[in-house]
Amino acid sequence: MNDFQPYSYTDSVTADRPWLASLVGVQDTNTITLDLTKFSEGSHYVTSANPMLQGRNVMKSGIPLGKVTASGLYAPYSGPRSEVQTVTITGGPTGGSYTLTFSGQTTTAIPYNATAAQVKTALEALSNVNPVDVVVSGGPHPGTAIVVTFGGQYLGEDVGQMTASGTNLTGGTTPAITVATTTAGGGASATDGTEVLHGFLVDSISFNPGSTKAAGALLWHGEVFADQCPTPFDPTDVASTAPGVNIHYR
Repeated sequence: MNDFQPYSYTDSVTADRPWLASLVGVQDTNTITLDLTKFSEGSHYVTSANPMLQGRNVMKSGIPLGKVTASGLYAPYSGPRSEVQTVTITGGPTGGSYTLTFSGQTTTAIPYNATAAQVKTALEALSNVNPVDVVVSGGPHPGTAIVVTFGGQYLGEDVGQMTASGTNLTGGTTPAITVATTTAGGGASATDGTEVLHGFLVDSISFNPGSTKAAGALLWHGEVFADQCPTPFDPTDVASTAPGVNIHYR
């Protein structure tokens, strides 16, 4: 199923785009086709809460993009891999709290039923974690695991696995908390062309669940706030850009 949509420029291009540092380039974008099968729910798109969109998915603007050599379609830029760690609670606790320790720094108490936002706040309070260093999704605990993706200063690094203490969890049956590394950080692993940065998705787009393709617009020259992109992105780690791409970072 395809979901091609026309793209047109309006003055609203600057609205709700904290990653866009300048209007330079937004009127000279390239029309591209996205391979929707390469994007992940939560990280790249969400289901719209707007009743006018009738449950359509909305792709976030500002996603760094690469180009799949075999198909010519665009997909998320896959430069240096971000470390991904999953925090899981077992035993069905009904109260209490836990802590996470990262590189020698331990968080304050995190509620047993914490949301992703609460875990993100706890981690960002550590002296070695800046606001752009982690993207936290999933949850809430204890029923659903929380996923921590490292970016910012840790993008492309195989960071040490966090440890967790659940001694203060209460209720349930032998409650416990574990941390597992689901993706080790490191250099670019892709060889399909997406390891080359082609630009950024300049505007959010909506598409039907089950669609495999959608049209979008590529910002290939201009200025962006890298730390405001919806997925972890560190321009200092970009090893290769497509010919003609001229992006400045603030």
